[in-house]
Amino acid sequence: MTGGRSAFEARSARQDAQATAEVEPPPRILPVIVLSQFAGTSLWFAVNAVMPDLQAAWGLPAAAVGTLSSSVQLGFVAGTLVFALAMVADRFPPTRVFLACSLLGAVANAAMLLAAGSLPVLVALRFVVGFLLAGVYPVGMKIAAAWFRQRLGAVLGVLIGALVLGTALPHGLRALASLGAQGQVPWQAVVLAVSVLATLGGIATALLVPDRPAPAGPRITPRALGAIWSDRRLRASVFGYFGHMWELYAFIVLVPAIAATRIADTGSISALSFWAIAAGFVGCVGGGLVVRRWGSAWIAETQLGTSAACCLIAPLMLVAPLPLFVAWLLLWGATVAGDSPQFSALTGQNAPPAAVGSVLTFTNCIGFAISVVSIELFVAAAQARPLAQVLPWLALGPLAGLWMMRPLLRRGA
Repeated sequence: MTGGRSAFEARSARQDAQATAEVEPPPRILPVIVLSQFAGTSLWFAVNAVMPDLQAAWGLPAAAVGTLSSSVQLGFVAGTLVFALAMVADRFPPTRVFLACSLLGAVANAAMLLAAGSLPVLVALRFVVGFLLAGVYPVGMKIAAAWFRQRLGAVLGVLIGALVLGTALPHGLRALASLGAQGQVPWQAVVLAVSVLATLGGIATALLVPDRPAPAGPRITPRALGAIWSDRRLRASVFGYFGHMWELYAFIVLVPAIAATRIADTGSISALSFWAIAAGFVGCVGGGLVVRRWGSAWIAETQLGTSAACCLIAPLMLVAPLPLFVAWLLLWGATVAGDSPQFSALTGQNAPPAAVGSVLTFTNCIGFAISVVSIELFVAAAQARPLAQVLPWLALGPLAGLWMMRPLLRRGA
């Protein structure tokens, strides 16, 4: 019996190895996934980029930026929770999930043109957009993990870099509109352009990226998510990510306010906001280029520590000479987002192979719930206190994340 069982286990191991071995993907796969991720995630902060126009046209309160940002995050939390518990990313063809959510998200985003100044309607629509983004961002990572498991750190550097660019894109569109037409391009054009882009991204993925079969493994059940708590290395990467999420989206929401402390022109504020957020692309891709040499854990630790330092020196930088102020903001933008792909890679590498999509989705769910708390807290604090007193507290998340990552840092990853 023992010999028979050993032979069976050896055969199963060979089958699993064959299933999980990386097959060289067609050259188009990575560019299509990256561009589609960029297009789909441009939905995320479309409203933030045109918020000054909405406030002028519809009389929305100053607090609306925090309310609408949190609505998207809460929608994403709800979406990732539903997707994770239903194991959507592992039960259904992920490219079809990506397509459906991109199309529906584009519709919900464009529907804000019909809101007629109603803040409750806007909140509901942004919640729906956030819910549907749960089928774009984590599912895009699932698709990439299926094709590039052995190069996941480098590939996710490019993929999440595309997400960062997508997040920054609405600010860039608004800046270009102001530059090209002295601010006369209507905000509706920016919103519709984002929706069209998301639609094209979903269609491109469905048509050009085939689904790769999931690796052989145990039957998928929600219990597989328990590895987040029981596996020491997975737990370390996940909790490091949670600390990162405390800082990331609060920073993104506050960037225009930070830029406005030194710049008065709205077009220039949008331009600096775009570059500060888009700098995360450099951090993501740069980390991916050196991941084989240094390892994901070291890169994540370095970038997390650097962004924490940027938080702590904010009071000095807010009154520094303008070139130094801009350099600090760009460095902060590069490092606050640059560790994201390495946390995702660590989680993907340490998660059970048959449940990678759902573990990533559930981890995103908790991380974005944390971001809702930090957005609400820091937007309210920024309205009540000077930014110099508020921004250093963002460092609490990265510092806690560094502490939780110790098991990975001791052993390397």
